[in-house]
Amino acid sequence: MDALILFESGHFLCPKIFDHCWRIIIFLTKVKLFNSPFSIFLTNVMKMENLKLGNFEELVLLLVGVLSDKAYSVTIVEEYKKQTGRNINISAIHTVLYRLENKGFLESRLGESSDFRGGKRKRLFSMTPYGRKALDELAELREQLRRQIPPLTIAPQN
Repeated sequence: MDALILFESGHFLCPKIFDHCWRIIIFLTKVKLFNSPFSIFLTNVMKMENLKLGNFEELVLLLVGVLSDKAYSVTIVEEYKKQTGRNINISAIHTVLYRLENKGFLESRLGESSDFRGGKRKRLFSMTPYGRKALDELAELREQLRRQIPPLTIAPQN
């Protein structure tokens, strides 16, 4: 599993994004578009590390975490039904899984082939440290906001 790249500012970055940014900066430095690549890079990191996570993406990421090493599209659909009582289209799960992988929140690998699946291999997903950090930050933000809600009083009914 990849480790997070942590900066003194407390910002973190997924290694896939770090690698992509660094390659761009090296290129721009070679063509002499700026003189101080690292300071500009850190400024861009602070903008890029704030990748957004939608509600459904968060839910799928949580389900992958719950399923651990058994997370693939079919088991995620089943767990979604079990946890929410609602049905979901498997293509919606596929879309979100690949989006989360592209953002660096998930990583995938091919499992073993099986005769039951006609020799096809399952694509198994697992949460990256970056994905876990994003979930922790969202949970912390939600709890912080919840604590600020004033208590509600219920008026007596006549």
